[in-house]
Order: sequence, then structure tokens, then C-alpha cells
Amino acid sequence: MTSAGGLRVIGAGLPRTGTNSLRLALTRLLGGSCHHMFSVKDDPAQARDWVRAFDGELSGVHARLAGCVATVDWPSACFWRELLAVHPAALVVLSVRSSPEIWWRSFDATVLERKRHPEVLPGDDGSFAVMRDLLLERTFGPSWTSPSGAMAGYARHNAQVRAQCSAERLVTWEPADAWGPLCAALGVPEPDEAFPRTNSTGEFHVRGSGAGGVAAGPAAGENAVGDGQAAHVGA
Repeated sequence: MTSAGGLRVIGAGLPRTGTNSLRLALTRLLGGSCHHMFSVKDDPAQARDWVRAFDGELSGVHARLAGCVATVDWPSACFWRELLAVHPAALVVLSVRSSPEIWWRSFDATVLERKRHPEVLPGDDGSFAVMRDLLLERTFGPSWTSPSGAMAGYARHNAQVRAQCSAERLVTWEPADAWGPLCAALGVPEPDEAFPRTNSTGEFHVRGSGAGGVAAGPAAGENAVGDGQAAHVGA
């Protein structure tokens, strides 16, 4: 279920579903770069391309992803259908949490908390906030600010992926699944090492608490929008 070139894995899971651990795992398994919200936060100029993608202009997005073997997390998860149309041999990985309530507690404590108290991203011309708000509205609708509305949007998104992606291309994955389902679907052996587990709620905020509110890069703790698999996600 792999292709010789282009994206080999397209992550359709929403933020706070283990996406950073998934990014690290796919980088290890596929030996190439995996796009994540990290990529945009560390190069905010990318946000302009993703904003244009909401109007159907994806040429900039495809150019950004040209050197990647995989994508996970927002913003690419919002465009999994369009990416699959261009990379039809790719595996679609739907990362999920064990319940919408657990997902919401983590999402509210991290992604929405960062919206309420934004960090400063060097080089951002304001497009990052525009992109983030479009992602929220397009995924969850106007009721994304309420727990019930966001959880309904989370469940709706996951149901749409399951309904619209062919079964032979789709893997549903939880962080507790670790290497097994990914390696089986990709046809590669499981590494003889621990599965990467990163970006708890506490780690998420460490990344965004640098001097002046500037977020550190991935090397400074591997923390950014998207993971949320620790047991203390409500902390």
C-alpha cells in the first residue's frame, strides 16, 4: 500500500489525536519528511498557501508538500480528500481519541487556549490566525466554541472520513495502537524501539511559552498543535 513517489501517508485525524507522535513514527518508518502544523508554525509564510486552498487554489499547498512522504494534523487533515485525489496510492490514517470527551478536554486546553492567548510567530503577516479560524469554522461550523458543538464536529469529521475513504486505503489509529497498525498497512517491520509519545498538554504550553511568546521549533521539545495523548489531558 505504498507508492514510489509523492505522499505515501495522508493523515486525516484532527489535532490532539496523537499527531505529533504519528509524525515522528512516520518519519522513522518512511525515512522522509512529514508535514505537520509544526511546519507552518516554524514557517508562517506557508499559512498563505493554506488560506488560498480554502478557495480551491491548492497549487501552493502541493508545492509545499512536494518534498514530503507524509502529512498529519491540521492544516493538511482538512484537505485529505484533495490530497488523496492527487496521491491515490497513499494510505489514509485517521488518528482518533478513545472518546469525543477526552479529545475535547485536550483540544480546549491547548488549541483553543492558544487561540485565546496567541503566541507571536516571527514572519507571520496575520495569515496564521486567518488559517486557524478557517480550519475551526470549516471543520466544526459556527458552534465550535461550545463543547457539544466541537464534539459533534469531531465525530462528524471522523464519520465522513470513514464513509468517504475506501476501506483498503484507510487505517483508523489511536496512540495506544503504537507501531502495529501502521507497520502492517505499510508493509514494513516494526522498529525495535519504543513508540514515540510526545506533546502532552503540559508540553504543548512549554513550546508556546518562549520569550516574547515566540514558539520554539520542533527540536525544542517536539511540541506543537496536534498531539494530546497523555492521561492528564485535562490538566
